[in-house]
Amino acid sequence: MILPETILTSEWFAALAAFVAINTAIYVVLAVVKTLPRIYVSDYIQRSYERSETRSIYPDAEERGRPSDPE
Repeated sequence: MILPETILTSEWFAALAAFVAINTAIYVVLAVVKTLPRIYVSDYIQRSYERSETRSIYPDAEERGRPSDPE
């Protein structure tokens, strides 16, 4: 469908075109974000409530990559 030039240069058509452009950009950003792996902030924050010593039944075992204390 071909529109006359007067419609294409009108203010309401420019506003509609801007709305469509912004809407498209938002959906592109949402689609890209949805494809990325989820990031958990708690993985990068040091927890102050972690125990300094293990309370395991195997106290000499390594805990989460921390070597056991040589005694």
